[in-house]
Amino acid sequence: MHPAKRRYFKRSRRIILAHKEKLSDENIQALEVMLQQSNDLAAAWYLKELFYDFIDSADRNEASMRLKKFILAAQVSNLDEFKSALTMLYNWTPYILNSFDCRYSNGYTEGMNNKIKVVKRNAYGYRNFENFRNRIFLSVKQL
Repeated sequence: MHPAKRRYFKRSRRIILAHKEKLSDENIQALEVMLQQSNDLAAAWYLKELFYDFIDSADRNEASMRLKKFILAAQVSNLDEFKSALTMLYNWTPYILNSFDCRYSNGYTEGMNNKIKVVKRNAYGYRNFENFRNRIFLSVKQL
C-alpha cells in the first residue's frame, strides 16, 4: 500500500466500527478512502451498517424486515467471516426477535454473579460464611 494511504488505516478501527451518523466529515472522508482499497472491507462495512440498523429497530415487525435484509445481503456478499453469524441468526431468529417484544435483560444479574465469583476467587475460601457474605455486600455497594 502506498505510504500516503497507510495513514488512513493507522488506528482506524474506531472509525470503521462507528455509526456513520456519528462520524465527523474528516472521518467520513478517511472512511471513504479506506473502503475504496478493498471490496471485501466495503462489503463488510455495509453489512455492519445494516446490522446496526437492525439493532436500532423500534418493534418486532421492523426488526424482522431489517434482519431479513441483513441476512440476504450477507448471503449475497459471500464473505466467509459472516457464515458462522448467518448460521447463528438462522438458529436463533425467533429468540432474537423476542427481545424486541420484551426489552428486559438479565445483564444486571449476570454482572452481580460475575462480581461474586471474583470475590470468591480472591478470597481463597473464607472460614466463616458471614464474613464472605459481608464481603460480597461491601463489593456490591461500591457500584
